[in-house]
Amino acid sequence: MVNRVQSGTVIGLNAYKVWVETDVINSLPGMAVVGLPDAAVNEARDRVKSAIKNSGYTFPAKKVVVNLAPADVKKNGTGFDLPIAIGILIEEEVLTSEKVENYAFIGELALDGLIRPITGVLPLVLGLKEQGVTNIIVPKENAKEAALIEGVNIYGAQNLCEIVAHFTDTQIPVTKINVKDYLVEKSNEEYIFDFKEVKGQQKAKKALEIAAAGGHNVLMTGSPGSGKTMMAKCFPSILPPLELEEALELTKIYSVSGLLSSDEPLVVKRPYRPVHHTASANGIIGGGSNPKPGEITLAHRGVLFLDEMVEFPRQVLEVLRQPLEDGEIVISRATHSVKYPAKFMLLGAMNPCPCGFLGDKEKQCTCSDFQISRYLSKLSGPLLDRIDLQIDVPRLTPTELLNAEPPKESSADIRKRVIKARQIQGARYKNENILTNSELTPKLIKKYCVLDEQSKEILKTAIVKYQLSGRRYDRILKLARTIADLDESENITAIHLTHALQFRMFQLEQYGKG
Repeated sequence: MVNRVQSGTVIGLNAYKVWVETDVINSLPGMAVVGLPDAAVNEARDRVKSAIKNSGYTFPAKKVVVNLAPADVKKNGTGFDLPIAIGILIEEEVLTSEKVENYAFIGELALDGLIRPITGVLPLVLGLKEQGVTNIIVPKENAKEAALIEGVNIYGAQNLCEIVAHFTDTQIPVTKINVKDYLVEKSNEEYIFDFKEVKGQQKAKKALEIAAAGGHNVLMTGSPGSGKTMMAKCFPSILPPLELEEALELTKIYSVSGLLSSDEPLVVKRPYRPVHHTASANGIIGGGSNPKPGEITLAHRGVLFLDEMVEFPRQVLEVLRQPLEDGEIVISRATHSVKYPAKFMLLGAMNPCPCGFLGDKEKQCTCSDFQISRYLSKLSGPLLDRIDLQIDVPRLTPTELLNAEPPKESSADIRKRVIKARQIQGARYKNENILTNSELTPKLIKKYCVLDEQSKEILKTAIVKYQLSGRRYDRILKLARTIADLDESENITAIHLTHALQFRMFQLEQYGKG
């Protein structure tokens, strides 16, 4: 008699319900798994057989056929070990199908019957809940992660015998976690790097404050030792705390990537992903035969930091153009395509020339015009068009370095203003399906970035003088909107617009002119 056990699989960030059908037929002993299984699912044959025997139960001395339905959806990973074992235990009359019909099972089996954790549990549980499953048994180490989804009874099991006992004798307790309290508690932890440790660089600090408030992209250019990397490390300390919806979205991404721990099942801080310039294009955007998230997705709702930005291959930098514009990345393969979110802030740092001292007050540059031109050419015009704030970070002179007073403002002080600006944006865009000014579409820009006559004249002059593209025009308006929000101003004034233009007028080409 055929029996059916509920389980699921994840493709990208989307979960699909899977019925694990088991049948025993009169034939030579063996086990066959059908239904588009990958190599890891096929290997379940040996793991399940040993786990059942070493747990004290019998394995059928006939052929076992396992079908993973629907058969046209590819099945990945080791999470089908447990539902396959449950199906065989039903065939052996250790369990009954009536008792397990309202449950779904997820987990990898060790040879001795222990249940090991798997990746992607959070999106799996969320997908199963949406399809009406309210009782799910998962590995003990995945229980806290799965319990983040409300409205589902999560049972964390350590071994196969414990699951059998759950249906015949002693029930496994339901795992519960208060997600909101957990998020508030963990998000209050202190940061290692603080802006109060950074001397001088007031213009750069203000630029980073604006970027944090509106979710804008930043490029810092300056001599070695000017503090670019230090300020980049301090940047996460002024970002606003995650909202619950954002935290769950990030946790889904990190769950699929296998980057969650059993002790910290929820991502509670905005990600900060520093990437080395040897990273490949696939490492940045994601990929593989079963596409996994790349750095731009792991930096979703947070920061992607590219130090020594011009040292990255041009091909790698160019793949950032489309995600920066659309806020998502689609990875296509022959059989399917996967879409991942990628609404990140790009934070770049670079030297103005190969030797690093072009324009420096104290040290003379030794590079030729050709070397400088070739060096800067790695950053294309279209990529620079997508960077809202381009700022010069000059190196402090010895006198400034020695006599500079300790900064009066800490990251906590700056963060309060950033949070206030984000709250203003949240109230303004509550019905627009966006969170920050950087996400404004051309239609929404016309609605929320209205200029007075004086501001229009200033912007018209800037467009003609600096030959601004349509994209750069839109980004200047978004930047001005953020500056106005930091001033708690309902309207964009000429002061806000000229402030925004200052960050856009700085161009790398000025270095090439000596």
